[in-house]
Amino acid sequence: MDGSSLWILFLFIFIIVPQMKQQMIKWRRINALRNCEKRRGTRIITLIHRQESMGFWGMFSRNYINIEDSEEVLRAIRLTSDDTPIDLIVHTPGGLLLAAEQIARALKRHPAKVTVVVPHYAMSGGTLIALAADEILMDPHAVLGPVDPQIGQYPAASILKAVEQKSADELDDETLILADISRKAIRQTRDLIFELISDRLGDEKGTEIASVLTDGRWTHDYPITPYEAASLGLPVVFNEQDSFCNMMSLYPQSGTERPSVQYIRAPYPGRPSASGKN
Repeated sequence: MDGSSLWILFLFIFIIVPQMKQQMIKWRRINALRNCEKRRGTRIITLIHRQESMGFWGMFSRNYINIEDSEEVLRAIRLTSDDTPIDLIVHTPGGLLLAAEQIARALKRHPAKVTVVVPHYAMSGGTLIALAADEILMDPHAVLGPVDPQIGQYPAASILKAVEQKSADELDDETLILADISRKAIRQTRDLIFELISDRLGDEKGTEIASVLTDGRWTHDYPITPYEAASLGLPVVFNEQDSFCNMMSLYPQSGTERPSVQYIRAPYPGRPSASGKN
């Protein structure tokens, strides 16, 4: 085999085949969306971020909510008639507050019912988006997270707590500026949460939830279970049986293998023929 043939083979194996596989996954996603929309009578939008993906040269990248996401979600909402319910599937570690805020407000203003579906986790900005929904459909093991603002690498609430323990002459200008930004960020986030939930839950409950989610009582990655979210007063519905059209199976982790997780990909409606428990 000559050099040109080897080069063509290289292109086919490393470039064309992965692109064909990706296109096949896209077609399967579209078909799954159409079938699921027909069954539920809704417009289904996905906002799914894998925590890490691997590029062509083996470099990892992290995926978060960004402006491109908000632009696309807003376009989808604009293409949805006022009497058509929306299901938004959210799987994300969070991301840019501005983008999450745009999505949340657009969902809030949609006249028909809005359901945010959380198969596994919707942290930070994902939780903010969920607060705009009429219903949060959560798997029993899925989680939400706090919406406390982060200033650089530190939580805003922690910056303020550290400042409170110092006298004014012990603080430099940069720390004072960070404290000022922290106060503004917490106030703005609380106001937004109150705006999203107070009309459904009332002013008192809205104020309480806005404070709980932003006051820094938890670490930023604290997992809020469906039971805890429901106890706070959020409109959580437990998704006990419906895998929601198996949409998450169509978003595999890109370019990586996970041999530590393996199982027979079929439902077991009853007990297997042999059981490890008596």
